[in-house]
Amino acid sequence: MDSSIVGRSYPPAPPHEVTDASVGAFVAATGATYAGGPAPATYPIVPAFDAMMGFLQAEGLDLSRIVHGEQRFAYERPVVPGDVLTVELSVASLRQIGGNDIIGTTSAVTDADGQLVCTGTATLVHRGGES
Repeated sequence: MDSSIVGRSYPPAPPHEVTDASVGAFVAATGATYAGGPAPATYPIVPAFDAMMGFLQAEGLDLSRIVHGEQRFAYERPVVPGDVLTVELSVASLRQIGGNDIIGTTSAVTDADGQLVCTGTATLVHRGGES
């Protein structure tokens, strides 16, 4: 990858409506049950994944060569059913180690009023080609 991607932002993913059903399905996938209220702290990965896929497509990166190294969210407020979230991803860092690209991304998760709900950071490893 070319270091010129550092600082680049990508078009926002389509808005994601948070519903009791979508939160319930997310929670059920972990083997737990959802009794209403705020979404779990990891729920923003649902709309953030769409933003990540947009980044991978824009840069021509093959998902099968990506290893997800780390994911964190820093919250301004909880995500609740009724929110409509939009995620815009930008590349925060890039380093190369052993033929692999280590890509740091930042995703701003905003509500329908454009207010920041949380910020996600992720580390992706783009595996280099076979020798």
